[in-house]
Amino acid sequence: MDLHSHAVSCQDTAAALHALHAQLDEASQPQLVFAFHGACHDDQRVFAYLRTRFPEAALIGGTSSGGLLTDTGVHDAHSIGVLCLHDPDGDYGVAAAELGSDAAATAQQLLIDALASCGCAGELPELVWIYQAPGREEQVLEGLRRVVGDRCPIIGGSSADDDVSGAWRQLGPQGSMADGLVVAVLFPSRPVRYAFQGGYEPVGPSGVVTQIGYHADGHHGVVTARRGREIFEIDGEPAAQVYNRWSQGRISAQLGVGGSVLLDTTLLPLATVAGQADGVSHYLLAHPDAVTAEGGLRTFCDLEVGDRVYAMRGDRERLIERAGRVALQARRALPQRGDGCRVAGALLVYCGGCKLAVGEQIERVKESVATSIEGAPFIGCFTFGEQGRLLDRNRHGNLMISAVVFGD
Repeated sequence: MDLHSHAVSCQDTAAALHALHAQLDEASQPQLVFAFHGACHDDQRVFAYLRTRFPEAALIGGTSSGGLLTDTGVHDAHSIGVLCLHDPDGDYGVAAAELGSDAAATAQQLLIDALASCGCAGELPELVWIYQAPGREEQVLEGLRRVVGDRCPIIGGSSADDDVSGAWRQLGPQGSMADGLVVAVLFPSRPVRYAFQGGYEPVGPSGVVTQIGYHADGHHGVVTARRGREIFEIDGEPAAQVYNRWSQGRISAQLGVGGSVLLDTTLLPLATVAGQADGVSHYLLAHPDAVTAEGGLRTFCDLEVGDRVYAMRGDRERLIERAGRVALQARRALPQRGDGCRVAGALLVYCGGCKLAVGEQIERVKESVATSIEGAPFIGCFTFGEQGRLLDRNRHGNLMISAVVFGD
């Protein structure tokens, strides 16, 4: 197995693709290509180039928020990057489609199609990797479970833009989509391992979600369903007021009027307990992104009536170090041979909110990952939601970090 990363930065899409082409080995025909680009680029043009340059490769990727990472450096919002995986003895399949009205059914069919595309129908892949539009991640996971359950890891991210304006895109074998899902199945010839973590800790306060709201066509209300992405009440009080108290007034300016709180809440998210291992609680993070005028609190993941949510805290130093620790955890899970299993390459998913919190220190994130995988090629994207396996169950969360490490 052999992996190579390439990345360029240029505001003009044609010029960026020309520069990328100059970096690529003309004889290179990888089996799998992970591709990410800034939302400023012409997604159809990016796809057309990649499909022409890699006609036989399984192709998966999309937009990344504010740039991307590779082993060669930090690349800005005008970047286009690829991670090319060469493994002629492995099998790799991919399928993609718009999510449509039934995201779970679409996900289920795409996983079946991806398996069939590489001649592995009915088999259990070593790993499923997904990239999707933000908003319906839980339904996507539900559909994928109908095919593979939680018997194999499902890792991935929710495509992102630079300002939460909806300019995110997903790249698959047939083109670029605005509200789609791309599913890749991996049957590598060499070992592959993963890790999925957050970098936050509880700070004390907690409460029970007592009312969930909806937001559709500009109207807000109480839903009869018990699950959603707008919390109306915690312990019978308006959710935004409760959060504001827990965060010592962090969102006071938005109370009563509403507005974005994405930056204000990045280091102070909410979380639910995913479970325990060896007596230690593991948390699944929920990032509040907006306050409604009615006092609701919107998040990037689903919550349910009856969920106990905890106030969490993170800091920049921990978020910088955590990426390297996640990559190291995945690397250490590789089989040990003699003086150790060599890392062929890696794929990192790093929350776009965490990137904003880290700010100019993002170079240190790149360095921590590079050190953990001993300088091997890698690519990292910045997302608006992260999927991974936590306590033997595939889950969707916010402000999370995942690493997939390929051994050789």
